[in-house]
Amino acid sequence: MTTHHEPATSVLETIGRTPLVELDRVDGVERYAKLETFNPGGSVKDRIGKHIVEQLLERGSVPPGGTIVEPTAGNTGIGMAIAASQYDLDAIFVVPAGFSPEKERLMSALGGEIVHVPGEDGMDGAIERAHEIAAEDEDAIVPQQFATPLNVEAHYRTTGPEIVEALDGEIGAIVVGVGSGGTLTGITRTVREAVPGVHVVAVEPEGSTFGTLLGKSREEGPYKTEGIGTHDPEVTELLEPAEIDDFVTVSDRETHAEVQRLAAEEGHLVGSSSGAASVATRRVAAEIARDERDAPHDTVVTVFPDGSERYLSKNIYGAFDEWEGKK
Repeated sequence: MTTHHEPATSVLETIGRTPLVELDRVDGVERYAKLETFNPGGSVKDRIGKHIVEQLLERGSVPPGGTIVEPTAGNTGIGMAIAASQYDLDAIFVVPAGFSPEKERLMSALGGEIVHVPGEDGMDGAIERAHEIAAEDEDAIVPQQFATPLNVEAHYRTTGPEIVEALDGEIGAIVVGVGSGGTLTGITRTVREAVPGVHVVAVEPEGSTFGTLLGKSREEGPYKTEGIGTHDPEVTELLEPAEIDDFVTVSDRETHAEVQRLAAEEGHLVGSSSGAASVATRRVAAEIARDERDAPHDTVVTVFPDGSERYLSKNIYGAFDEWEGKK
């Protein structure tokens, strides 16, 4: 739980220790969500922003006064911008066009410089451009959230232990959306040390192709759900298929309906990736209740990565057709 009894010396000290909140149960199976909007930058990516920047400085990978160049859809940029501002580093963020404008405004407000690549180039194009920019400055580095083990390490050291502690190790399944894969992988590695038989499910939108990593059939297509999924499963180096028991897909329509249900019925103002995660946890919980999934406890845990405020311009609370068609 986020409680601070003593004054913090920096905003960085307020990252982590977010609440784990029970959601409505499904057939007697408990569901819990880690509410990452309680971080100062409003998302789970604050954790990796802080950890990556601190480790790069400690290891001498970036010098004092140097520059961070990161390809991002927004939340990682916000987290890194917060950390960079506290350590007097410059920050440049390479963003594919078409993502949340609120995120870009927040990155800029925190001192970050925004560089766009065409939306059709996707994250691969952003990664390539980030390396080109960094090559022009000997004091610049590309942390690359999709490749650095520090991403996984941040969740192994913080998010995972917080979940184990909160539930006293009684965790049946981990169900987490996958973008870079760092959150799922880090949490899984921590929890498996305490609960070796925990069932691990990765979540992606319909149209994403991560599931091919487990030999699942996937039809590539567009999707509106933001922050998770890919059309290039090789984009991330952080997923280990052997550590994942299943990949499930959630349609944009299911996600959109769940985002609205979570607000109206449970008081959670969350983004689309959280909606997808919630749909998946309901599905997995029902399957555990029917003995269709083997889990050591009747408990399912997920992560709600961010809040809905940064998607209001995209009509996240409007009709589905309005949201789906909003650029």
